[in-house]
Amino acid sequence: MNKEKVFADAAEAIIEGDESRALDIIKKAETEGLDLVELLSKGFSAGMQELGEKFSSGEVFLPELIYISGIMKNISAEVESKLDQSSIQKKGVMIIATVAGDVHDIGKGIVASLVKTNGVEVHDLGREVPAEEFVKAVKEFDADFVGSSALLTTTMTEQQRIEELLKEAGLRDKVKTFVGGAPITQRWADKIGADYYSEDATETIRQINEIISAKTR
Repeated sequence: MNKEKVFADAAEAIIEGDESRALDIIKKAETEGLDLVELLSKGFSAGMQELGEKFSSGEVFLPELIYISGIMKNISAEVESKLDQSSIQKKGVMIIATVAGDVHDIGKGIVASLVKTNGVEVHDLGREVPAEEFVKAVKEFDADFVGSSALLTTTMTEQQRIEELLKEAGLRDKVKTFVGGAPITQRWADKIGADYYSEDATETIRQINEIISAKTR
């Protein structure tokens, strides 16, 4: 089985919103012994990313995007259910959510799913989450990583507030913070003091793995 062809088929299945085909691809990939996490990241997620680009350019409309994002969540759950969680080394605990005032959570959901399948315990707080709740969750779950998503320029300042409240609570040095979302840039991350700017799920995973590797050296 050509791995790249499987990835391309997986991406196409998501773009077309064909859940049945996507599930069949997972079964075939599992039978052939392909890495399902890689399939999720380089196949289905790549398709979701392309769909997001089509939405931005006006080729795809919101109802379709929401419908397909639901399929993507089902696909992610299916892959997760097939993984031997006991064989996955726990790399830490992550709190992730879309900030207060922002209802967009498609990209955040993809990041949460992919980070989880890479051995990180993820607590997804959902959307429209106040900065105080991020801090509360860090304490409750003894988190190592905090990811916040802001898709509107009007909600970007909530990410700055998270940084400030973590400092006030004496938790800022304990966690690594990740910021992402359409209007977010490296310059913004630097300005508010976030540790990482993540453009997408793959980048977030790479950054987390770098952190873990540095700790074990």
